[in-house]
Amino acid sequence: MIIRFNFTDKIPAIFRNKYVLTIIIFFVWVLLLDSNNLITRYKEMKELDKLKVDREYYIKRIDEDKQKLHELKTDNHNLEKFAREQYRMKKPDEDLYIILTPSEDRKNTRKNR
Repeated sequence: MIIRFNFTDKIPAIFRNKYVLTIIIFFVWVLLLDSNNLITRYKEMKELDKLKVDREYYIKRIDEDKQKLHELKTDNHNLEKFAREQYRMKKPDEDLYIILTPSEDRKNTRKNR
């Protein structure tokens, strides 16, 4: 008398059903193995949210810069003010004193290296 040892006897009956097995394999495939798996999609959605926030920031900056450019093109007083502040221009009989905050000083130090 030969006793056969069958591995399928140890597997619960619900997992021997071909439909349940197919569904389990499908979910493992979708969750982990596919190129568009859920983990990758989650990371991409987070990146998309970050890019949307950055986009709003840059749109705001572009609008501010357009407004400044319009002011510079239309008013000579604003143009002189801009040149004095940004490029440290002065009239011949003036003295110029530059006061930097610590963060501005660090930026200038990094640029000069």
